[in-house]
Amino acid sequence: MRAVRAALGDDAIIVATREEEGGVRVTAAIDEAGPAAPAPPAAPVEPRRALPPSVHPTPEIDVADAITDALRRHGTPRAVAERIVEAATAFDTDDPLLALGAGLDTLFTFAPLPAAAAPKPIMLVGPPGAGKTLTVAKLAARATLKGQLVGVITTDTVRAGGVEQLQAFTRLLKLRLLAVEDTLALADALEVQRGVEQVLIDSAGRNPFDAGDMDDLAELLGAVEVEPILVLPGGGDPVETAEVARCFHRLGVRRLLVTRLDMTRRLGGLLAVTHEVGLAFSDVSVTAKVAEGLTPLNPVTLARLLLPSSAPARSVAKQTGTFS
Repeated sequence: MRAVRAALGDDAIIVATREEEGGVRVTAAIDEAGPAAPAPPAAPVEPRRALPPSVHPTPEIDVADAITDALRRHGTPRAVAERIVEAATAFDTDDPLLALGAGLDTLFTFAPLPAAAAPKPIMLVGPPGAGKTLTVAKLAARATLKGQLVGVITTDTVRAGGVEQLQAFTRLLKLRLLAVEDTLALADALEVQRGVEQVLIDSAGRNPFDAGDMDDLAELLGAVEVEPILVLPGGGDPVETAEVARCFHRLGVRRLLVTRLDMTRRLGGLLAVTHEVGLAFSDVSVTAKVAEGLTPLNPVTLARLLLPSSAPARSVAKQTGTFS
């Protein structure tokens, strides 16, 4: 703390610490409010003609109570909520937002999808109706607007209208859509896309509790070198959502992309999923519009979504910047 205040001043506070190879990383911030300004001297008054005004001190906000209450309203499982509160209250700050952000940064992993060229093709996987096709269109639009070369492939050739829906988006973006039906065709399509900066693959929805569905997906993922990203809608039951995520996690999924956040008011299930299964938060979708509403998630934006005084999901998701 002495070193932090020597570098940033007496108003500096420590909001996060993390052990790294060779030392400890300390994240600090400056309290913008600073110390209260001294009150101006009171004008002289006649004691018998005027009384001093009554003083009503501003009640202090209990950080633990504020975070506990917010997590309860989001339906967060008790064990997960207790761990978050314990991590948040370990930091020296009386700001619930900073404390919650620091606690989330300690317990959870945040790994947004790459904005530049991706090292591997990205395949979106998940149960039917999770929003994979629309998310592929959003990712393609985001990369195209940045001037990147984008390749789009779909393996969802069985569902009625699956190819046509994605084709309508790629046509607007002037992108070529490749539709494949098996692992050999997927390998050939990836070879065609060699050298493209972003390769996005839309997969058919899979029932996580159907062994045949998951075996087919495992065969597809094992035949090519891609990174599977799990797509789940927000607002699901914590236990059910965790079971679904665990099934896809066994196939190598390590990141979670959350959709329909604009229609979600309870995020406790998502906290349970990432905590219990070990998935990293990547991006969130907050609108059905293709050209907007897909943004990386970091500890502070997630904290704003959880606290009741924060801005709505769509406003929060448009904010940028990292926590540390």
